Amino acid sequence: MTTPSTRTVPTTRAWITAVFVVFTLSGLDIATWLGRIPSVRDALGASTFEMGMLVLGMAVGSIAGLTFAGHIVAKLGARRGVQVAAACLAVGMVFAGVAVTLGWGFAAIWIALIAFGFGNGLCDVSMNVSGAAAEKAGGRTIMPLFHAAFSLGTLAGAGLGALAEKLEIPVSLHFVVLVVVTSAALLVAVTKFQDEHRFEDPVSTDTSPIAAPLTRWQVWAQPSTIFIGVIVLGMALAEGSANDWLPLAMIDGHGLDNAAGSAVLTVFLAAMTAGRVAGSPLIDRFGRVPVLRVSAAVAVVGLGMLIFVDDVPLAIVGVVLWGLGASLGFPMGMSAAADDPRTAAARVSAVATIGYVAFLAGPPLIGFLGEHIGLLHALLIVFVFIIAAGLASGAARETGAAARTVLRTTKTTGATATTETAGKDGTADRADSNRR
Repeated sequence: MTTPSTRTVPTTRAWITAVFVVFTLSGLDIATWLGRIPSVRDALGASTFEMGMLVLGMAVGSIAGLTFAGHIVAKLGARRGVQVAAACLAVGMVFAGVAVTLGWGFAAIWIALIAFGFGNGLCDVSMNVSGAAAEKAGGRTIMPLFHAAFSLGTLAGAGLGALAEKLEIPVSLHFVVLVVVTSAALLVAVTKFQDEHRFEDPVSTDTSPIAAPLTRWQVWAQPSTIFIGVIVLGMALAEGSANDWLPLAMIDGHGLDNAAGSAVLTVFLAAMTAGRVAGSPLIDRFGRVPVLRVSAAVAVVGLGMLIFVDDVPLAIVGVVLWGLGASLGFPMGMSAAADDPRTAAARVSAVATIGYVAFLAGPPLIGFLGEHIGLLHALLIVFVFIIAAGLASGAARETGAAARTVLRTTKTTGATATTETAGKDGTADRADSNRR
């Protein structure tokens, strides 16, 4: 059996480092757009609902990217997927920036965001599939750290966006400079990607009775795929609603100016980053399910503080709790979807597609409600989905090698009982015993 100790350590380390770089740059690209939303709204003179429809363009492109990603990654591999995504991201961002600065109007920006969103969706699946494989090659939980790198990228992008807003830098200039830097770095990083199938465990870790291998469409018939998708959907909405609406909610609901509104988004993204950095050892020790449940509770409390507390400093504390609570849901969902190497690409694509419904339906829904009851109260819809994610958290329970990792960590820390994530039927215990 192939084990981490028999793999080429320098190669695996280079692969993991490259995945970190791609996650970081993906986050930087997305937040570069998000950080300039106040300027885009001012340039268009758009209403809250119109801004929701504009963001919908990126969601439409993302859904298309996710839909094709499973096929592209399955046929060409994650490396090629990132390369294609980098080209789409570059074209979309440059076109959007020029359209804003030259006043080409709503339709031109919407089309640009479709291309940008397609690249984002394709990159999302590609880097998560490669990241899940690299995680297995490394022999420990690192997926939350990959997503922490994504959050670090969004943090940098939001910070640069707030600075650009402060200095009134043209959107086109800002976007073109970022595209040159990020595209070049992405293309260099993916040269270190390894074949995601190369380090698969030849012994299946899936204990389900469903015959293998499953097609990219059959994974949709598995209840676990749907429930993991609900987790990702709820946490993606918790994260995405902040990315899309937090600056405007702070401006319209709490009276901040454009620069300060963008700065609060930076606070949220910093909390997301901190939560993901701290999350890996917590997941290894306690398992995905307890961590998901606590995360959902923290996110609900934080969002409530933002909506119902008028005091700005306390509302910002709520933003921090919101960010911490939302930080681990998406990466844990991606790890759960990739537990079985036979169906990793297909399930990651399916789960990500369900999750991206949040980005498709969320912006116009929140925008429509915001027109009638205000943006802060429109965010109440996010409560429902976060609670649903918490209730569905049992579907993310570890199986196979992932369960053995939790079991070993629990024993190492001196726990007296196996965590619930090891499996109620004792499968993880038997697999661990057999391997020894």
